[in-house]
Amino acid sequence: MKTIARLLGFVRGNWWMFGLAFVGIVIGTGFGILIPRMLGQGVDTIQASGKHSTVIIIALVIVGAGILRGWAGYMQRFLNEVVSQRASYRIRNALYSRIQQLSFAFHDKSQTGQLMSRATVDVEACRMFFSMGLLGMLQTIVMVLGVYIMMFLINPTLSLITLAFVVPVAWVAATFGGRIRPIWLRVQQVIGFMGTTLEENLSGTHVVKSFNHQQEDSEKFAGQANDLYEEQMHAARLMSFNMPTMVLLVSLPTVAILWYGGAQVLNGGPMTIGDVTQFIFYTALLAMPIRRLGFLVNIYSRTISAGQRILEILDTESEVTERPGAIEIGHAKGEVVFDNVSFSYTNVGPALKDVSFRVEPGQTVALLGRSGSGKSTIANLLARFYDVTEGRILLDGVDIRDLTLASLRKNVVAAQQDVFLFSATVKENIAYGATDADLDRIIEVSKAAYLHDSIDALPDKYDTWVGERGDTLSGGEKQRLSIARTLLVNPSVLILDDSTASVDARTERLIRQALDRLIKNRTTFVITHRIPIIKGADLILVLDNGEVVERGKHDDLIARGGLYKEVYEEQLLVHQRTEDEIILEGA
Repeated sequence: MKTIARLLGFVRGNWWMFGLAFVGIVIGTGFGILIPRMLGQGVDTIQASGKHSTVIIIALVIVGAGILRGWAGYMQRFLNEVVSQRASYRIRNALYSRIQQLSFAFHDKSQTGQLMSRATVDVEACRMFFSMGLLGMLQTIVMVLGVYIMMFLINPTLSLITLAFVVPVAWVAATFGGRIRPIWLRVQQVIGFMGTTLEENLSGTHVVKSFNHQQEDSEKFAGQANDLYEEQMHAARLMSFNMPTMVLLVSLPTVAILWYGGAQVLNGGPMTIGDVTQFIFYTALLAMPIRRLGFLVNIYSRTISAGQRILEILDTESEVTERPGAIEIGHAKGEVVFDNVSFSYTNVGPALKDVSFRVEPGQTVALLGRSGSGKSTIANLLARFYDVTEGRILLDGVDIRDLTLASLRKNVVAAQQDVFLFSATVKENIAYGATDADLDRIIEVSKAAYLHDSIDALPDKYDTWVGERGDTLSGGEKQRLSIARTLLVNPSVLILDDSTASVDARTERLIRQALDRLIKNRTTFVITHRIPIIKGADLILVLDNGEVVERGKHDDLIARGGLYKEVYEEQLLVHQRTEDEIILEGA
């Protein structure tokens, strides 16, 4: 019930609609309960008078009651749907907002398919609860209470006999809810696993086909689909048994009514034919909410499972949060200080150990080291994708944890060559970090990134729609678009991960020229194999096992003959020769 209570919090501001909908339930149910009463009394009146006019009057009264019942039902269902749509709208937005706010540490451990399932399938399950489950249960309670009050007024003894058959129905419903709830939880989880598999295979379709892995992936997806089928069939078997059982238990009172009531009519007892008729109709009315009870228990069980999965995300605290009173830094000068910084992604071991260095505004820092040495960790901590375990990072003398995340990330921007583009226009992708930029400014940064001519050749120029993941553009165009996007934001500190460049000679030259403009007059941390950038760096940090083992400029580090020289000869020179070969082939 805690889950249900918290979900009800999303109805805030719309309780008056629920109140009106409940009024509609009371009115509609009231007229529904009165119709058998009028029928029973009509039967006795007709039997006593024998007048056709009496039949017409009773029929008109019943029709009028039916119209009012229909109007009340329309009001209740419409208001119910409005409330459910608004509540699901709030849940969906709250869930999306929370996912956006959570740190990289959360996303490192989460599956995309599971998050997508919670934002779609689970939210829809909650919408069904607000639309049909909440007031549906109230309607069932009102109907059952109203029917039994009317039956008790007619004949208390027979109403108690009828009530005895409802107790087993309630027990069956409660047992059914307890058995089906964990099944729906497993169904939601399997749907999430399927979403993850589907998302990964659609995103990596080139890899799947290149390695001829279609059969294995199809078998994996089929296995998950089979798990979903088995769980849903399990739920279907339970529902198929539960519903007829409850209908049977509700139908049994009819036998008691005919036996007991019929005997009283034949023996001239207090019950009349009209009373017996009323009891039979009221028993039929009971069948409807009892049948609905099985459906409602199913909705409640699924809602609790879905709600738990949604609230699990909403209750997750981000490991990176703004401190109370966090300040806006404006446009920073770009001085960066790492002061005895240590960090660990897990409890296995530190990724950085006691790292300290200072970078003056406008300087370029090259980060070198073998794989896993801590280069990317420095970049991630500087942008505060993660928080340091020990020590502190200063921007213009201020601990970055004392800055608002928005102002920090306007000043510290990562420009990666493995570029992610959105399904939007070229213009919108360039202006992703500065949505208020006008077209003239977008064209200006595109020219600076040597991208304008490529865009100008597109069918709709800057309004050309970029395909999913940027498939419309070439690899070099994506990289230059990333540079243009960064230039438009104009950060004071740039993080450049330049490790994946592999393009033709002309594109290589354009990217180099664009990078020169990008790096100019801003503090830059660069992870690269480009020797010209490394040789021109104001500071080279050589990392090994999370520690800065060497620092200085190119010539000094070569002269020392340490790890830098090894990395330079093992990786950088080989990479430079490969680039030179590309340039020669292009020539």
